[in-house]
Order: sequence, then C-alpha cells, then structure tokens
Amino acid sequence: MTLTAVTTTSEEREAILGAVREFADAELAPFALERDEKHLFPRETLHRAGELGLGGIYVREEFGGTGLSRADTVAIFEELAKGDPAVAAYISIHNMVVWMIDTYGDETQRGEWLPSLTAMEQFGGYCLTEPGAGSDAAAIATSAVRDGDEFVLTGMKQFISGAGEAGVYVVMARTGAAGSGAKGISAFLVPGDAEGLSFGALEKKMGWHAQSTRQVVFDGVRVPASALLGEEGNGFAIAMSALNGGRLNIAACSLGAAQWALDRAVQYVHERVAFGEPLAEKQSILFQVADMRTDLQAARLMVRDGAQAVDEKAPDATMRCAMAKRFATDAGFDVANRALQLHGGYGYLQDYGIEKVVRDLRVHQILEGTNEIMRLIVGREMLRPAGSASLQRSGGDPMRSSS
Repeated sequence: MTLTAVTTTSEEREAILGAVREFADAELAPFALERDEKHLFPRETLHRAGELGLGGIYVREEFGGTGLSRADTVAIFEELAKGDPAVAAYISIHNMVVWMIDTYGDETQRGEWLPSLTAMEQFGGYCLTEPGAGSDAAAIATSAVRDGDEFVLTGMKQFISGAGEAGVYVVMARTGAAGSGAKGISAFLVPGDAEGLSFGALEKKMGWHAQSTRQVVFDGVRVPASALLGEEGNGFAIAMSALNGGRLNIAACSLGAAQWALDRAVQYVHERVAFGEPLAEKQSILFQVADMRTDLQAARLMVRDGAQAVDEKAPDATMRCAMAKRFATDAGFDVANRALQLHGGYGYLQDYGIEKVVRDLRVHQILEGTNEIMRLIVGREMLRPAGSASLQRSGGDPMRSSS
C-alpha cells in the first residue's frame, strides 16, 4: 500500500498505520542490530520508504507528497520507531527538510527538489547547529556573502544527520553584519555535490549508529541567488518554524521505541522465574510496569495535543510542541532505561536490543532543541501576561486555550 493524502476516517488511518507497521516489521526491525553494530546507513531501505510515501508525509500532493495531518504523522513515526528509532529519526529529519522546501520554496525550487526528495531518491540535510552555536542558534557564524548573482558560503556546521548522504542541504547562514542576530540569517538550498562542500569524519556516537552524523564544511561554496529559500533575513524564522514538527516527530519516535522496550520487558517478566515465582507475580514489578505504561500514555496524549495545535495553527502551538517534546523524550528514555533494568544483566547485552534503544533515545533529549530549551520556551510563554491569562481562563487546559 502507498500512503495517500489527507485521511478522514478511522479505517483509512488504520490502513495507513498498518502499511507502516508492515514496513517497520519487514525493513527496519530485522536489521536494526546489524545496522547499529556495523554503522550502516540504509540507503536502499530509505528508497523503499519513499516508494511507500514516507518521504513527504505532510507535504502537498503536487510534487509527490502525501499531505497527511500532523496527527497522522506522529502516529506514523511512533510505528516506525518500533522498528528502529535511529532510522525513524532520520526519516523525520528528511521530512522536515522537504516540508521547508514545500512551504518556503518558489515554484522552481519545489519543481527541482521535491519530486526526488518525496520519493527518497535523494535525501535531505538540515544545517543549523555549529561548533560554537547550539542552543543559541541565532549566534551562527557561517556567512553567505553576496557576489553579483551568487552567494558565497563559508563556515562549518556540526552534528548534521545525513551529512555526506544528502542530495540537498537547507543551510542557515549569516547574510547580515556580525552581531545582527536572528534578523541577519538567511536560508539556502545547497546541492550535495556543490564545489567547496566537504564533510568531516563520521562522529563516534553513543547511539544513532544507523545514520551518518558529520561536520559539514563550506569553503567558499557558491550558489546562485535563486538558491535563497524564502526572503533574505528570514532564515531564522524558517528554521524555527520547522522545529515544531521536528519536535513532535522526535517525541513520537521516543514513544514508539519506548513502547517496544516496554513490550519486551512485559514478555520477559512473564518468562523469568526468580525465588520460585515469575517476576510478573511480584508486586514491585507490577507497580513498575503500571507506571511505565501510564507515563507513556500521558506522553502520547501530549504529543497528540501538540500535533492538533499545529494542524489547527493554534497561537500556542510552539509552547504545546515544546511541552510534548520535553515530556515525551524524558518519559521515553526513562521507560526504556527501566525496561533494561527489568531485564537485569540480559538488558545490558546487545542481542536483546534494549540497550540499543536506551542509547538511541538519549539523544532525543538533546536534539531539536534541548529539553532545557523546551522549559525555557514554556516558561517564557507562561510568564507573558497574555500567556498566563489565557491559561487561567482555560482552567489550565491547553486544549481549551487554543479554541
């Protein structure tokens, strides 16, 4: 089955999720441990994901997107992550890039890049973070200097997923003077084979071994002025707008992987006998499993709420996405870690797959904005007079405050 545009019925939604589940079971789960151990980037598998419609999940149909809602999207990423959270997370990043081109690109840019990206014949890369600019993204130093009908990009990006594999990179670079902050940043589409573009060595990471992470180096890379994505000086706003969806997707990936780990833990405590009885008969184990399930369900509801906020273009969507990302990625890592503990020494062995999930999920608390930054976003919104007054009127219910 190929994913199709906007769903309206529960039957259509279940059919889509069923197709994604089959893909994860056949193409991701059986190879997850090998890809992790050998650091294999699954190019062919990603091509097949594109054939299924996973290369432009919330992109318009005109250039090959499937046009699904964010509510459908988070459910899709939860299923993908049950197969392999590292690969699911890369598909999320790719989709974020494709959405940016669809949303802010002109007709020529969309026609040039979207057909191959939505089909995942080519991959996308998102270049914002730098060695000296992580959470303080407005402090980036990579420059883009106008030279006639071209821009010349010079600088370096850090922690870039898909680096060396992508066919196009959305690059945030400073077109304004030094010290111009967020207003001096513009976004550019840089082809993966551009002259002067190079990549650092593969980073040696705790997790996410199935995807390439490298520095991206711009040594006088020339791109035509037509490569400018959106308006000059609007790059920071473009980058930030993409992060609402990215945060929800990563949160959903945490949910799916943690649910997989919890399911394995439940199976294990039924099978494992200690002190003459199955672990599942012990009240302390029962309480742990109950708390893990409750935490995941609470996180799932928050992610769905954030997705609803984005779909409805709610004024507090950024805050609700930040809350969902922080809560779900913390809960996901904690549940996976407790699932490892329930396995005892076996949880520490690679063959069981639990330790891989723990390693993969740890970075979710850092990327797409650290969870400390998520708290900053929520706290600032709450301390604005309009924000706190709105929440008081709704009785503390963010669903009501958006209506």
